[in-house]
Amino acid sequence: MTRWVALLRGVNVGGITIKSADLRALFGELGFGAVATVLASGNVVFDASAPPTADDRDVLKRTIEQALSERFGYEAWIVLLTQDELASRAGDYPFSRQDDEHHPYLVFGSDEAVLDELYASAQALRSERDALARGSGVIYWRAPKGGSTDTPVAKLVAKARYRSTTTNRNLRTVEKLLKA
Repeated sequence: MTRWVALLRGVNVGGITIKSADLRALFGELGFGAVATVLASGNVVFDASAPPTADDRDVLKRTIEQALSERFGYEAWIVLLTQDELASRAGDYPFSRQDDEHHPYLVFGSDEAVLDELYASAQALRSERDALARGSGVIYWRAPKGGSTDTPVAKLVAKARYRSTTTNRNLRTVEKLLKA
């Protein structure tokens, strides 16, 4: 068995409300074990067989997205990682994890080419208060406190172009997912 993490995009913001109990129930109905939700922002940790190929991982991702769309009536997108992959990305966060002026974020992606494009565009827009670094399957972002939703980088990350393949999480949330 493999411990998986599904990071749902846009849940409990912008009018898409899903109760954690309903989310856990759906994942249980899909046959996953030890299902846990973390916070109310679309984070599900669960056990499932380890797919041997990337194609099988894609099937798992599509199965979850389709079930979410059918059950909750919205166009669902997730980033799917193993808990070990999540731990590796969190461990590689290259900036200060805590300070009085910034928040530590990870922008996760399921398409490396899209992440490359997003990273290049974000680099061109960032201010001296933002810090960015590219990792495998992730963009590390140190965002200014009080401005993590209205900076040029934040507005870029929120664009419709990136919705189907990216989602971001605060490093503290990621660390909670690692304990679930």
